[in-house]
Amino acid sequence: MARMKDVADRCGVAESTVSHVLNNTRYVSPKIKDRVLAAMRELNYHGNAHARRLARGASDFLGLIISDIENPFFPGLIKAFESAALRHGFDVLLSTTNYEPQRTEKAFRKMVENKAPGVAVLTSGVDPALAGLLESNGVASIFLDAGSVGPKRSNVRLNYAKGANEAVHYLYNLGHRDFALIAGPQNRPSHVAYREAITAALQETDLQPQVLDGSNDVEGGARAVQQLLTGRQFPTAILCSNDLTAIGALRALFRSGIRVPDDVALVGADDIPFAELTRPPLSTVRIPREKLGELACQVLQEMLIEKQPGSDRLLDTELVIRESTAGAPDGRLFLGRFEHNRQRAPEEIRLHRAIEGPRAKP
Repeated sequence: MARMKDVADRCGVAESTVSHVLNNTRYVSPKIKDRVLAAMRELNYHGNAHARRLARGASDFLGLIISDIENPFFPGLIKAFESAALRHGFDVLLSTTNYEPQRTEKAFRKMVENKAPGVAVLTSGVDPALAGLLESNGVASIFLDAGSVGPKRSNVRLNYAKGANEAVHYLYNLGHRDFALIAGPQNRPSHVAYREAITAALQETDLQPQVLDGSNDVEGGARAVQQLLTGRQFPTAILCSNDLTAIGALRALFRSGIRVPDDVALVGADDIPFAELTRPPLSTVRIPREKLGELACQVLQEMLIEKQPGSDRLLDTELVIRESTAGAPDGRLFLGRFEHNRQRAPEEIRLHRAIEGPRAKP
């Protein structure tokens, strides 16, 4: 059975260099690292993972905590984080919170108990005490929109204002003046930030949106559209907290006979893979999930291997224009109900357009 000394002799380096390649404990030039890895393959050398953990007092994986594995936003993020971790010789230990406090605490303790040297917490609304749990156990960490930075703690912020401004001003320049926002749950900081960004962008144009509470899923988008249908004046543009909400809204609009984008423009957020597969394809505010996953892993590596202090990073969001947005219609869409009679159900909704003449373009 090959030993570490055999690998070192084969490629002409010290045993300590082979150890650093295996354990990611010090920078090794790519050229030498490739030689060491090639020698390991030739000699069929496999390091003793248990021994490495004992020697390092840490595992050879990085932790990744997300909120919801079923949300289509996360697979691309996970893949990017895992690919970056593997390039540095780490595996990934994944845990989910489902936005539940007890489950979130369990995920954090799981990382500490398994001696993860670094953890990326890419979900919002985490109890600050849990961040202290990682720090007190010497675990390097990076959080999403958590604000605080320390010697072994970093933060990555999403610039919601950029994408929100682009979406609002794009629709405004298309002639839209009647906006609705289907907001996400307000107990999640990311959705509070996005709602504030959209509202602030609309205030720049002296407009106030109709704001409806959503649940960040398909059903919540459909319910919000049904609420809008009970009003007298229907918006010409609907902005959604995420793409799942927008997909639910799109389905409800179609079933109600309201055409997208002819009668109403629709914009999601996240840019999940399904967004360009809807009919029509969905305009959306893109959150760069692959960049987010890769950056989170990169920052952990900087703290763990290069011994750099924690840092604060910023990622921009941006509007992606597809076919669910177009110019504002010439008239405003109004809602009325059929009068109750024996032939028609009282809950049936009739749509008719009150033509007020061409809408003013800016």
